[in-house]
Amino acid sequence: MDSHTRSAQVERLEVVETGRRRRWSEDEKLKIVLESLQAPRQVSATARRYGLSRSQLHQWQRSFRAEREGAAEQQIGFVPAVVAPEPEAAAPAPTGSAGCGAIEIEFASGARMRVTGAVDQATLTAAVVALIGGRQR
Repeated sequence: MDSHTRSAQVERLEVVETGRRRRWSEDEKLKIVLESLQAPRQVSATARRYGLSRSQLHQWQRSFRAEREGAAEQQIGFVPAVVAPEPEAAAPAPTGSAGCGAIEIEFASGARMRVTGAVDQATLTAAVVALIGGRQR
């Protein structure tokens, strides 16, 4: 730091703010991004309205899309189960035998699994985990 031997005493000191950073909440960012996606050429107008640069708004749009795609991949839930009658076979199945039912599971990914007869829970769980890619809840 420079030191002056003949420094005058400061009578007035003025602090000027030069473009401090603004903080936007996630809700505000989402509102701005959705507004910018409403019509073509809306990005520039929306950016001007909120005092943003277009590049900042585009960065928010990209992160919004990435979050939406990531959330869609992680959604795991239940699907409605439909009990359908067993199609009639050429030969009638013996009555009273244990484990003569069938379960058909169709996953959101499009994979389908059909289990007939008696299967223990561990085997069924292992098969389901293998079909959904190793993810367990």
